[in-house]
Amino acid sequence: MHTRMSAVLKSLGLAFSQMGDRAVLRVLAKSVALTLVVFALLGVAAFQAIAALSTYIGMNIGAEATYLASLVLTLLAAWLLFRVVALAVLQFFADEVVIAVERKHYPQAASTARQLPFHRDLANSLRGAGRALLFNALAAPVALVLLFTAIGPAVVFLLVNAVLLGRELTDMGWLRHRPAPTDPSPVSRFDRLLLGGVIAALMAVPFINLLAPIIGAAAGTHLVQLSRPKAT
Repeated sequence: MHTRMSAVLKSLGLAFSQMGDRAVLRVLAKSVALTLVVFALLGVAAFQAIAALSTYIGMNIGAEATYLASLVLTLLAAWLLFRVVALAVLQFFADEVVIAVERKHYPQAASTARQLPFHRDLANSLRGAGRALLFNALAAPVALVLLFTAIGPAVVFLLVNAVLLGRELTDMGWLRHRPAPTDPSPVSRFDRLLLGGVIAALMAVPFINLLAPIIGAAAGTHLVQLSRPKAT
């Protein structure tokens, strides 16, 4: 267990150290911008929906109240869906993070990696988002039952997202090297859980949550390479 934890900590340390690289900063800027655009569009949609509903039921609540209600709904959506949206957005740029990490630290692996086509990135993104929505929805009733414990819901969602994130973040670095579609990831379930838990916790911290998906993708790439039999 000590060796496994050391591998995860080493991966996270290497990921943090590369956050200043231009290639990583470009992905960070694009992913943050697109994530914010998604939630801005949700806010516009919420405003339009509330305005249409108030007109339909004959209750004119006014523009200020409509803005406030849409803002509250958008913030709630951001709190509930940030992990899903941020990870789905990152999937489109994941290759850039993986390539930047491999070129700097694992040039041999970078030279043999495959470039995933856009439709594969899109499919992976949709599958990841679907899994995140499904399992968080399934966890919601359990969290409600534990609501009286105060900390219970947070623990439930942390565990669920630790499992989901651990898989998604390591797959980003593994799929480019997987010899066959059925070959399992070289990263153990315990390591994936540890990495996913750290990133899920970071995603709960304001502002840092914008960096967390990039850190996770870079750390997942390191963990894959460190776990492969030929990694050095």
